[in-house]
Amino acid sequence: MKKSVFLGALTVAGLTAGAAAAGTLDDVKARGKLNCGVTTGLVGFAAPDANGEWQGFDVAICRAVAAATLGDPKAVEFVPTTGKTRFTALASGEIDVLARNTTWTFSRDTDLKFDFIGINYYDGQGFMVPKSLGVTSAKELDGATVCIQTGTTTELNLADFFRTNNITYTPVPIETNAEAQPLYLEGACDVYTTDASGLAATRAAFENPGEHVILPEIISKEPLGPLVRHGDNEWGDIVSFTFYALVAAEEYGITSANVEEMAAGTENPEINRILGTEGDLGAMIGLDNAWAKNAIAAVGNYGEIFAKNIGEETPVGLARGLNAQWKDGGLMYAPPFR
Repeated sequence: MKKSVFLGALTVAGLTAGAAAAGTLDDVKARGKLNCGVTTGLVGFAAPDANGEWQGFDVAICRAVAAATLGDPKAVEFVPTTGKTRFTALASGEIDVLARNTTWTFSRDTDLKFDFIGINYYDGQGFMVPKSLGVTSAKELDGATVCIQTGTTTELNLADFFRTNNITYTPVPIETNAEAQPLYLEGACDVYTTDASGLAATRAAFENPGEHVILPEIISKEPLGPLVRHGDNEWGDIVSFTFYALVAAEEYGITSANVEEMAAGTENPEINRILGTEGDLGAMIGLDNAWAKNAIAAVGNYGEIFAKNIGEETPVGLARGLNAQWKDGGLMYAPPFR
């Protein structure tokens, strides 16, 4: 099969950027801020608030990395990216990390020369329709028009699902979630498909969310997570273990409210290593020993971030599900800090 020009160009860009990426931490420190790629706007995940401040589940990862590396969670330049522009922005060096509901796939990790640093949300693709259509299953969508973001895994999943079920559809290509909303609400497409978390976030922004139904079928695995360029393993380690520090903090009961108290020392050596009162983990990644403490103090642990931005008490209303801690039947699991 002939490789697309788009993928090929990104591969070359990825190789070039990867070769030059071996000093991202130094670049961030010299610049005095982290350049973080996010979505153009998705309620609960990444969107500016009424004061123009970026907030959300993915935004918290950016702020945690800034706190760990620069000691300041506000030292972040947020760069909005679309499904098409996100990989070019990372490969070219415009951003230091991409934290934007992006699915970890084989080709993105290898052919595009990126490193995913972990999975911060286990998701799957779903479908949303107006309740007035009376549809209760995605298998009833034969002949539907479907709003779909280009440059995403969603396109291939959609084609596979309709082909497997021997039904047809007409795609309505869109580039951003903001573009999809009015088209869907105006009836330009019968269905909107994206990750189920994205559907919940989109519906939460509607004036009448109760008039729309997310169908029960989940048609794919979508492990979403932040990513960095190949070629700078040290930077990848920093972003990865900053995220895992947030996950471990929830497991060990470290919160934004008690982190300073616990950083004075506890009887649990794992907690002490995470918070820097024992060992020298910070030096191993070129940071001081307060790096993880600073990240947790800035944004809270993983559970706090989830509850605040997308949890069941928010308009997005997502249950933890697969994103619960491993001890609670979920998949969230941090490597040991030792």
